Amino acid sequence: MLATVLAAAAMFAATNIDDIVVLTALFLASSKGRPRAWHIVGGQYAGFITLVGLSLLAALGLTIVPDEWVGLLGMFPLILGILGLVRGLRNHDDDDENKLTEGLGLLGIAGITIANGADNIAIYTPVFRTMAPADTTITVIVFLALVAVWCALGKLIGTHHKVVETLEKIEHWLVPAVFIGLGLTILIGSGSLQRLINLWF
Repeated sequence: MLATVLAAAAMFAATNIDDIVVLTALFLASSKGRPRAWHIVGGQYAGFITLVGLSLLAALGLTIVPDEWVGLLGMFPLILGILGLVRGLRNHDDDDENKLTEGLGLLGIAGITIANGADNIAIYTPVFRTMAPADTTITVIVFLALVAVWCALGKLIGTHHKVVETLEKIEHWLVPAVFIGLGLTILIGSGSLQRLINLWF
């Protein structure tokens, strides 16, 4: 059992290390009012549970969306980031800095979590396929516990007064830049961008 717990913790950390950056950016925006902290935590859980659920279905051979197109979810944070960056460049006074995330509720954050973790499905699926049911249950429980740890770490970094003071000067483009980078990473890393280019040309 201990070996399963340690393996699950290592797999979670390896596949979600980039999520700390996203959570930090979201909690930084949250310190100004929106999105609210419970939106971030709830959205993170909803998105991650969806990812695990899809991985379990795929492990059973019930693939709903072909793996090569899952990466298209990267369009969601990419578009959000571009819109936020354009808005920030036009006017970055205090009233406009948070417009990218102020309308981003629980479902929006869940969407970002799913998009950011789309590649996790490819990793979790073969692992779940080879695990005994008891080990799968332990792994999922460890994953869910570590989501809370990740949220706490993101909040600790994103609301720390020294971090906030340092990032306030660049906040109007920091969050959009994180989302744009996330979207491009997902689209390019999954190969979905190349497939779209091949379809168009």
